[in-house]
Amino acid sequence: MSQPVIQTVDLTKSYGKFRGIEGINLSVDAGEIFGFIGPNGAGKSTTIRTLLALIRPTSGTAMIFGKDCVKEASKIAKDVAYLPSEPSYYETMKVKEFLSYAAALYGVKADKRIKELAERLNLDLFRKISDLSLGNKKKVGIVSCLLHAPKLMILDEPTAGLDPLMQQEFFDILLEENKKGATIFFSSHVLSEVQKICGRVVILKEGKVLMLQKISELRKNGYKKIRLTALGELPERSFDFPGVASLKQEGANASFMFMGDVSEILKKASSMPLADIFIEEPTLEEIFLNYYK
Repeated sequence: MSQPVIQTVDLTKSYGKFRGIEGINLSVDAGEIFGFIGPNGAGKSTTIRTLLALIRPTSGTAMIFGKDCVKEASKIAKDVAYLPSEPSYYETMKVKEFLSYAAALYGVKADKRIKELAERLNLDLFRKISDLSLGNKKKVGIVSCLLHAPKLMILDEPTAGLDPLMQQEFFDILLEENKKGATIFFSSHVLSEVQKICGRVVILKEGKVLMLQKISELRKNGYKKIRLTALGELPERSFDFPGVASLKQEGANASFMFMGDVSEILKKASSMPLADIFIEEPTLEEIFLNYYK
């Protein structure tokens, strides 16, 4: 079995009495697009900064490519690209000057790659960075991440500021890089993004791992979204039984999430005069909200 690209064991970072992250255990395989999700303040950025040795853990270990993230940070860095949630660059430089400078730091010639990516992302290479919007600054970060063909991309809220068309182009680029062998660690609180491209996902809550699962299994073994309309007013507490969550019932209409054997719902529904019933897969966001409760 190949060595994980990212591995943490009981990774903990505390700030005095304040929680950062606690006991984070992760294992990200080579070639994965791995989702790391949770609301703002859950500990996503703290985990990433610890992986990148921007901050030191209070306890536990973190390794990238089998190397200790603190002791061998400089060796790890050459094969890693990092896109922070709020990128900051040399404001007085033009975009092309900055990207050429970034390429030189990695020891690569990337003029052709810079031009190609700039065209795909509709990025003006000759504007000053200080004149760019948040979305265009994010595009600069995306291009700089891809210049040296990194083995691992760590992306923290990467689509913030991008319009929907640019988001889709960005996802296309990520999938292309993944096909070439890049491992992608994708941190976000926008769950629909993770749902589009990730194979496995960790849900973080208050600095701890709440769950880790394949997205396909999360949907298959998790909640079903059910909506029904009766021909008359539904009796009170018609669907108030184990497995039901987020129940909303008013008049002839009921909607809820259900975890369990769907035949139980169908059996219950068959005893009622129904006009319609819909059973569908919930979005990852709906699943997440129910797990997070």
